[in-house]
Amino acid sequence: MDDILTIGGREINNRLFIGTGKFSSYELMRHVLESVVPDVVTVALRRVDFSSKTENISDYIPKKCIIMPNTSGARNADEAVRIARLAKASGAGNWIKIEVIQDNKYLLPDNIETLKATEILVKEGFVALPYMSPDLSMAKRLVDAGAAAIMPLGSPIGSNRGIKTRELVDIIVHEIKIPVIVDAGLGRPSEACECMEMGCAAVLVNTAISIANDPANMAKAFKDAVKAGRRAYLAGLSSTRICATASSPLTGFLRKEEN
Repeated sequence: MDDILTIGGREINNRLFIGTGKFSSYELMRHVLESVVPDVVTVALRRVDFSSKTENISDYIPKKCIIMPNTSGARNADEAVRIARLAKASGAGNWIKIEVIQDNKYLLPDNIETLKATEILVKEGFVALPYMSPDLSMAKRLVDAGAAAIMPLGSPIGSNRGIKTRELVDIIVHEIKIPVIVDAGLGRPSEACECMEMGCAAVLVNTAISIANDPANMAKAFKDAVKAGRRAYLAGLSSTRICATASSPLTGFLRKEEN
């Protein structure tokens, strides 16, 4: 059975999105991307210049990938909108990850400013994927604003602490109708698998891959984990119980032999 994610009219087969911010070199990044062939790659606008004749990051991203600039560095809605417009004008297309952060210690998103930016950019024709702190009321407002998907954090950016927001993300997955993509904090493939088992549409990973001893193999591990988690979700996970349930009969056999 085909299981294809659709966002902004584009079909997504690989549910592992990859960020590009922390690779030690463009060559290493290209090697990783070619090893797992992601459909969506995020980049900071300052690293992309399609009109430049000198080396830039876009030269190292496979042509089939959707390049999704993020508004990294924006501290309010106005700055995020300005960055998104610059990205589109530079030739990066109309996909945008809206990222508005005022907190310098934990890098937690400002949901109110994120919502404002989403409302503006959707009206301008952007495929907006806002990065947000998981909150059901805000998720619903982002849906109403026209977000193509929402990207709640699993834990603080670059922390590799896993999905500390699990219960909140789980609520959002079950209560809204657009794709939920866990972004930030995933440190192990098993954590990506857990997100997919919950019903998340995809995950975005950067740090855990880029700083691994073998980034390409780590990317493959994440890709396999995402596939496994999605397959488990579609298969239907069994419910948990407090008491044991025997997988084989516990009575009858020995008693019959004794008779």
